Amino acid sequence: MKLALVVALVGDDKTTDVIDAARAGGATGDTIIGGVRGEGLQPEKTFLGLDLSSRRDMILFLVAESRARDILERIAEAGDMNREHGDGVAFQITIEDAVGLSTQLPRLMEELEEAI
Repeated sequence: MKLALVVALVGDDKTTDVIDAARAGGATGDTIIGGVRGEGLQPEKTFLGLDLSSRRDMILFLVAESRARDILERIAEAGDMNREHGDGVAFQITIEDAVGLSTQLPRLMEELEEAI
């Protein structure tokens, strides 16, 4: 089975919505790394050296590669990512191999068979 890692970087106020959208698209689990920082084209504003940007989360989903694009689109919609600067970003990376998925593989296989 081909896998993909879908990574979403969103404000912590949208984390739950993004996870719900990914699960509706077939994601069987997630990992959340909280308190990440980043800058786009325009640096975030500071006040006397204090960062005024909102808190962000990095959410990782290991999914069947055939579902990755649909999950990305669902994440973009749930996170309002195409609205304005700083709304978040999501992308996928192809995974060559993975271990430790013995509890999730039956569910992934079942969902893939239903889709076919």
